[in-house]
Formats: sequence, C-alpha cells, structure tokens
Amino acid sequence: MSNFVITINREAGSGGKEIAEKLGELLGVKVYGKEILASIREKYKLTPEDIERIKGTKANWWGEFCRFYKQFGTTAAIAYESFEVNSRQLFYEEEKILKELAEQESCIIVGRTGFHIFKDNPDAMRLLLIAKPECRVKRLMEKQGVDETEARKIMERTDKARENYTQAFAGTSRYDARNYDIVLNVSGFTTDQVARFLAENVRRKYPQP
Repeated sequence: MSNFVITINREAGSGGKEIAEKLGELLGVKVYGKEILASIREKYKLTPEDIERIKGTKANWWGEFCRFYKQFGTTAAIAYESFEVNSRQLFYEEEKILKELAEQESCIIVGRTGFHIFKDNPDAMRLLLIAKPECRVKRLMEKQGVDETEARKIMERTDKARENYTQAFAGTSRYDARNYDIVLNVSGFTTDQVARFLAENVRRKYPQP
C-alpha cells in the first residue's frame, strides 16, 4: 500500500493541533507542523516564530522583515540585510520538505497550506476543522491563560494571518469547502471524540494490510 498523507487546516482555537496529535497516535503516524521549519530556520537563521509572524502579512515581506529586526538592534538588522529571502522562497522550501516527507512515510501535516500542496495527490485526505467562535475563544482563554478580550484578538489575528498566507500562495481561501474532503465542525465534541471519528474514516479509506 502506498503512503497516505492527511492534511489538517484549522481555525484558531478549534483544537486542531491537539486533534492532529491524537489522530497520529491512533494511526501510528508522525505529525508535522512547525517542526518542518527546522530546515528553513537553519538555512536562513530564523526562528519559527519569526517566520510565522512575518509570512502571514504579505507575499513580499522583505522590507517589513528588516524593519522588524531593527527593533532589536543594529547588529541584527545588518546581519539580515546582508542576504535576501522572501516568503515565496519560504513557501517553496516548505513545499519541497512536505512532499519529501510524504514520499518517505504516511504522515499528518498540520497547516502549511497542505490541502493545496497535495491537491493532486490521490493518496491525500484534506481536512478542515472549524468551530463556533464562542468555543474557540473559551479554548484560547484556557490554553493561553488570557481573558476573553485578548483571546478574541488572538483568534482574529491568527485567522487573518493564515488566510492571507493561503490566498497569497494557494490562490484560494482556506474556508472554501471545495478544497477539502472533510469539513468538520468540532463544536461540542472533545478532541478525543474528533480524533477517533477521523481515525475511523481514514482507516476506511486506507485499510491497513
């Protein structure tokens, strides 16, 4: 049996990362998210947080990148202005890494416009997890220890950054249901319940030998 890849896009506060991790445990496969940035981080000397913050704003962010680093001192700014890198370059680096991973093993990809990268892969199952705003805000409050106002700001900021990035590089909205095999509203369900439901459907599509 060929390898399969599960891509999970999710709304902020939907519990998508935790669901992905539990799904990975049930299926016995690895889950990749920010970890794939390690190769890019090493190449460009960036932290995952640097990349996440900047790439969610504009398709061409080099000017903003330099201004961002000037906040932390001239030395850092000069070091980063000595080479050029853009968000399209980052996208292609991520795409290459993801496709190589999928060739080597069955896996779960969280975010990273996986639904677009694997849109022509017959062995890919593309998922979108959504939830009611009040459920998402409550979860963010609990997970990040913030009040309702701050949780709502985090939710809106994160969703906007992810949507900007998706539109810039996938040329579509991440909310377009046609991009997915399953769109699931997880409101009112525990992460365990959602993971078990998804695992059952994955096993039906990709029966184990």
